[in-house]
Amino acid sequence: MSIIVENMDAVEQINMLLHENGRYIIGRMGLPYRERQINIICIALDAPQNAISALSGKIGVLRGVSVKTAYSSKIHDV
Repeated sequence: MSIIVENMDAVEQINMLLHENGRYIIGRMGLPYRERQINIICIALDAPQNAISALSGKIGVLRGVSVKTAYSSKIHDV
């Protein structure tokens, strides 16, 4: 999941949503791009597709935030 944050007021809400889904997060990288006044957040998740879609949807409705997801074709039961 990749998140572009143009509205810094949304950061607290994003962090809350990520914390709520922390059990699925494998890794997270945040890059402040100060020259453009945006933040880029990349999240690696191991979660059911519906959980990823729900998280993406909740983040995507925040003002000044864009989110995109990519899924692996490798699906297996754990």
